[in-house]
Amino acid sequence: MADIAYIYDQPEWPNFRWQIDQLTSHLAGVRHRQGRLFGRMEALGFELRSEATLQTLTQDVVTTSEIEGKILNEDAVRSSVARHLGMDIAGLVPADRDIDGVVEMMLDATQNHAAPLDAERLFGWHASLFPDGRSGLTRIAVGRWRHGPMQIVSGPFGRQGVHFDAPGAETLDHEMTQFLRWFENQDDIDPVLRAGVAHLWFVTIHPFDDGNGRIARAIADLALARSEGSAQRFYSMSAQICAGREDYYRMLEMTQKRDDLDITAWLGWFLETLDHAFDRAEATLATVLRKARFWQWPATAGLNDRQRLVLNRLLGYFEGKLTSMKYAKLAKTSQDTASRDIADLMRRGVLLRDSAGGRSTSFSLVEPPVG
Repeated sequence: MADIAYIYDQPEWPNFRWQIDQLTSHLAGVRHRQGRLFGRMEALGFELRSEATLQTLTQDVVTTSEIEGKILNEDAVRSSVARHLGMDIAGLVPADRDIDGVVEMMLDATQNHAAPLDAERLFGWHASLFPDGRSGLTRIAVGRWRHGPMQIVSGPFGRQGVHFDAPGAETLDHEMTQFLRWFENQDDIDPVLRAGVAHLWFVTIHPFDDGNGRIARAIADLALARSEGSAQRFYSMSAQICAGREDYYRMLEMTQKRDDLDITAWLGWFLETLDHAFDRAEATLATVLRKARFWQWPATAGLNDRQRLVLNRLLGYFEGKLTSMKYAKLAKTSQDTASRDIADLMRRGVLLRDSAGGRSTSFSLVEPPVG
């Protein structure tokens, strides 16, 4: 066995196996939480479910790119998701084609989860990720399998360490045919475990010049959407993977360098990550309910679009304190208009001037009274 370097070198590849008795309890717990989460979300009503879906998909798109070191503008991503879902939200901002491409891939994976996954669909996703045919400054083969070798490396130039050598390009037609046939096969594998196996299998084949990690996570999301029978997304695996990306890469490398096809440890990691993703979903639910309660407050009636835009940012993810300068930048308005808007919000009791001194006066959001 000493000459076997990677899991795909095994004679039995790709006949993965796992110790189901070591996963059953955790899988049952995850499936229970999955059902409870969707039950709670279904009870919210259409508008709140749509807001939760918007938040989740925005987070999914931002973090699946961040895992690969690509930082996307969150406002542009949110606007792109809203436009693609046909949602009318305040403060839409333009999104470039790169952002729209990631959004289109993620939405196709989740909103059209029942559609078969085949090579042409994957080629379409790949073309969406690289609309100009380039990865950075490098021209790549778009919408087709790679034609050359693929290594995953890290470290300073000249001293890079090789983490993984993907299967040779000459094997890709065969490898992907096997993978896609298995993915659409209606066997008795639990759909959540199928998502975990598919993620590992695809990213091990690494069939494209770039974008393999993002597409692998989209495939896993598609499988998870099938497991729920729902296009609505209330949790983000990518966000949880991003939060623990070192563990993700460590587990991936450890599994790909195994000298057998037992992936029990990988699937255990996948279930644990999904469990933590549900924890994050609880925070999303709390944010959505907080927003709903806030906008039912009579003090918020009749606000202009600028005020609603800034307050929604304060109710979501906002770094630091609100100042008139930040308000003007967010609302794309003048400093004078920002000051008038803030003064109106203070008269209504929606904003409160902070007591702490400093170079800039800051303001905090007031929570609606209970009852």
